[in-house]
Amino acid sequence: MSVADREVSAAAQDIPAPRAAEPEPAAPATPAGNPAILGLATFLPSGITLGLWLVGYLDTAKLPGGMIAAVLFSAGLFQLVACIWAARIGASTVAGLFGTFSAFWLSFGFLLLGLVNGFLGVSTDPTATAAQVQNVQATYVLSWLSVFAVLLVGTLRLPLVFTVGLAFVVATFAFVLTFVLTGASIFAVLGGVTTFAFCVVFGFVLLDAFGQDLGAKAMPMGKPVMH
Repeated sequence: MSVADREVSAAAQDIPAPRAAEPEPAAPATPAGNPAILGLATFLPSGITLGLWLVGYLDTAKLPGGMIAAVLFSAGLFQLVACIWAARIGASTVAGLFGTFSAFWLSFGFLLLGLVNGFLGVSTDPTATAAQVQNVQATYVLSWLSVFAVLLVGTLRLPLVFTVGLAFVVATFAFVLTFVLTGASIFAVLGGVTTFAFCVVFGFVLLDAFGQDLGAKAMPMGKPVMH
């Protein structure tokens, strides 16, 4: 190798190697949000309205459709929105719970519409009407009692507050079913009390959801019954 070639080779060794381009920092993930804020906030008006009817404050004998607006449009419609929101972010359990409650409130609203406006083919004879309505109501309440009992078992792996809330829901359906079958108003009142109880529980969960979304620490929810 000539002297000139050696000088060129030495100069080439002194040239620093090009630096690899540094990767660009990843864009921050878009927050998924918490559908429980919408779902619980729109659930409470319907629950409170139902409780007021059961304890006798809302006289549906004089205004039989008095619950329809709250149960059909507040809870039924907007809990369906919360269900879709939860499903889109992959929160399957939350979506299932809100979807189930949405189905209950929507079906309850349509049941009220049907009974009030005669859509269900109820007899015009007063005696036959009472028997038919009792049978329809008992069947409806019993079917949903069974569903919420299953959900109650499912919540045993969730924080305790959810199990307590569902336990009050199941108690409400049990009291209302007894009221429908016996006509004893004491069971309606007891159902109203348990309705207010689960509204308080789910109101607590709503406050926790609001707080965490705004940067506060999580409120105590209790340990799950099952791990």
